[in-house]
Amino acid sequence: MTKFVQIHTLVSYPPSNLNRDDLGRPKTAVMGGTQRLRVSSQSLKRAWRTSDLFMQSFCDNFGIRTKEMGAYLYKALTSGVKLIDLINGNDDAKEVNPKVPEDTTKEWVEYIAGSFGKVEDVNTLKTEQIVSFYPEEILAIDEIVTKISKKDESLEEVLSLLRKEKTKDAKKRNYNNVLGLLLEKQKAVDIAMFGRMLAANPKFNTEAAVQVSHAITVNEVAVEDDYFTAVDDLNRGEENLGSAHLGETEFASGLFYTYVCVDCELLENNLGQDKELANKALRALVEAMAKVSPTGKQNSFASRAYASYMMIEKGKQQPRSLSVSYLEPVKGKSMLKSAIDALRQTNQNMEKVYGKCCEDRKDMNAYTGEGSLDEMLDFVVN
Repeated sequence: MTKFVQIHTLVSYPPSNLNRDDLGRPKTAVMGGTQRLRVSSQSLKRAWRTSDLFMQSFCDNFGIRTKEMGAYLYKALTSGVKLIDLINGNDDAKEVNPKVPEDTTKEWVEYIAGSFGKVEDVNTLKTEQIVSFYPEEILAIDEIVTKISKKDESLEEVLSLLRKEKTKDAKKRNYNNVLGLLLEKQKAVDIAMFGRMLAANPKFNTEAAVQVSHAITVNEVAVEDDYFTAVDDLNRGEENLGSAHLGETEFASGLFYTYVCVDCELLENNLGQDKELANKALRALVEAMAKVSPTGKQNSFASRAYASYMMIEKGKQQPRSLSVSYLEPVKGKSMLKSAIDALRQTNQNMEKVYGKCCEDRKDMNAYTGEGSLDEMLDFVVN
């Protein structure tokens, strides 16, 4: 029985700035006493979940993460356009509901958005916390919008309850899900994989089934500066020959190790025991890890890359990363070969000491041309 799937990758990026810190520099970390490049797990997950690969595979099973739901609700109520059309950016959407007065709209927006998190600003109508919405929750909100617009009598009692909840604790204001909009464990693949947290309503949290490490280079790195200029095409040199713009950006390159652990039982449970959808999600995750790059400064560096090496392990044993393979930085001209050898050797040594660390294992090696992505995709779900 497969409880855990563990995925290890090595991806080489040329000069790039994939994930920046607050100063615009590539993120770094000290490991084994030397500086390494780092790409945060948040950056990796964002790149994967918003990739065409994920969007096309799960268009009907995908959540929306936003602080802006209140603003969209306000627009839906005051314009008469369906909420789902506004969210999807449908510019041709027509008015289908009666328009709601502004004072009534703001009260309802606070109640609806406030079911998911406190509305921090009555002007922007944003929630304090970014919220992941299930598709089913958005449809339920759209139905409430229609009822409000049409002055459905069934909402009068609900409105009275909401007003009572508001007076109980003005600071908390989570309204105890009076509207019944918050749902548990629906079939949104991204939420099932990466989880959601609702501080105001922890009952409706979803524990992430996929744990993602920060990608870190196996080699020591030095962040470098790129001094660049932009030339004015219409500057004839009559007054000066200087450039129209001077700038500086920082970059580095390296071979990154990434580790991901998937709790397959939790993933299936998060998806309502839909094994077929869970397997589809696993395949999409493996393909995204192999093919999808973080988007930082891609226009400046075109630092797209595929995984040069991938190893997948399946079993019920306690998971473990193999990042220890690179405490001593990899050096030399054959860096990729050395990194692959170090990973395999560490794994073998671990099994000598601890016994089998998984029931089954498969790898793909683009350096030697062994294995294939199709084989890895089939392996992870069989």
